[in-house]
Amino acid sequence: MDYDLDRFTSRRSTVRASRGMVATSQPLAAQAGLSILQDGGNAFDAAVATAAALNVVEPTSTGLGGDVFALYRTADGEVGAMRSCGGAPADASIENVKDSIREKEDLSAWYPEARGYAVDEATSQDALEMPFLGPHAVTVPGTARGWEATVEELGRKELAEVLEPAIHYATEGYPVSEVISYYWQGAKRLFTDEHAREAYLFDGESPAPGDVATLPKLGESMQKIAEEGADVVYEGEIAEQIAGEIQEQGGFMTVDDLAAFEPEFPEPVSTTYNGAEIFELPPNNQGLIALEALNIAEEIGAGDHEYDSPERVHAFAEAMKLAFVDGHHYITDPEYEAVPPLASKAYAKERAEAIGDSPIQDPEVGVPTKAAEDADTVLLTVGDEEGNLVSYINSRFAGFGSGLVAGDTGIALQNRGASFSLDPDHPNSLEPGKRPFHTLVPAVAKFDEDDWAAFGVMGGYMQPQGHVQLLSNLVDYGMGEQEALDAPRWRYREEGTLGVEERLPNQTGLVRKGHDVRVLVPSLFGGAQLVRRQGETLSGATEPRKDGDVVGY
Repeated sequence: MDYDLDRFTSRRSTVRASRGMVATSQPLAAQAGLSILQDGGNAFDAAVATAAALNVVEPTSTGLGGDVFALYRTADGEVGAMRSCGGAPADASIENVKDSIREKEDLSAWYPEARGYAVDEATSQDALEMPFLGPHAVTVPGTARGWEATVEELGRKELAEVLEPAIHYATEGYPVSEVISYYWQGAKRLFTDEHAREAYLFDGESPAPGDVATLPKLGESMQKIAEEGADVVYEGEIAEQIAGEIQEQGGFMTVDDLAAFEPEFPEPVSTTYNGAEIFELPPNNQGLIALEALNIAEEIGAGDHEYDSPERVHAFAEAMKLAFVDGHHYITDPEYEAVPPLASKAYAKERAEAIGDSPIQDPEVGVPTKAAEDADTVLLTVGDEEGNLVSYINSRFAGFGSGLVAGDTGIALQNRGASFSLDPDHPNSLEPGKRPFHTLVPAVAKFDEDDWAAFGVMGGYMQPQGHVQLLSNLVDYGMGEQEALDAPRWRYREEGTLGVEERLPNQTGLVRKGHDVRVLVPSLFGGAQLVRRQGETLSGATEPRKDGDVVGY
């Protein structure tokens, strides 16, 4: 049977409950999180349980070989953030990586044409781009210690307890859904490494919809984490296999690089938008892009236009465009280079002067990497009866990541390092230990004293654009939670085009204004999740462009 994944006609409505709620992109994972809530865990325990289950039931978009982040509001009113992403290996200098690329005889495994890179003579000389796949694209994975820090600092269950549903799915199996089967098909081309093929292909094939998949190697690794703690991934047996795999493939990562990693709890960055207060992750994440765009949009009254008018989309898209210009130039690891206060209202007022009735032409967005525009990830939101809310995001960057799986661990390694530049003058240039520009941005919004939401929109550079549209739908146009997610979306593309969903009204008006409008399939407009708490009531919404679920009790 052929499945048209970009045709969604199912009716959804906002889900409401009072004791607990989980929203995410895969129903089995949502149920895993809910079971933890029902067993006495809080929102943070449930978030880790859901994320771990997604590692198994949606392995095409996330895994232990990637990074994890959180934005949250605790029951006592604290707004906080967790960032768990590692940097480049200590020996990963620009020259070392360039020398390694020049020495490699077959570059197609690192620069596949299917992912937007042309392999030509220039690639092996001085006009080098950071490899999209392979060992140099792997940065230290933050997931395992991030999960552990979440439950230890904010939860009330043991890590072993919240990993139980994921271990069960990995060892006992689960039926694969249509969306995940579709994205799993690309693994056949991606996996040239024997360890990867053994871990994620079945008789050399990706699973079809309805096939029961088991991931025993991954399940065994999760069981070791449950028994020994996250240190096994950074200092123990799993760490040795991660470092060994990367070195065998020509990379530089060592067990010392892994052992040195620790998660952080940074202060969120924030702004206000038409009465709401929005909290995002600071650099090295792209949260400042969403905040700058909201400030510019507020300055020019973008949300004052009629919803179906081309003027509304034009105003928001232009604000987004300017925020991308600044964010993609300045956002990097702040320990290596200072990032200006892009979320300043005064700066937004200054930037807003550039916006007129016609599109800004050639704004030099300067994306850190082409590949990040449509990267894959998972997002989940959880609320509990105590009042905790958390937006949690977990990713390997693009699909199965680098194409490498660490030995017999079943852990597919991320390719987040592809976001580095090999230009030493670029703010996001590769340096030993440096963390790359990161697309992942969970978020929290305060609409009133007793009205808060945890939300996010996964999907590369769609993420801040999705935040802006979702918030405007709620704040400016008074939409309900599910309605705000269902509404047709637009997105500014790095090539200068304005992508729209086919059902977006008044597209011809945007063309008349001078926009290069392109109709894109719905799957390119991200995956949103939202849980909102108003008084004692939890409300939840999930992305209709995915096969996710909202569950509550």
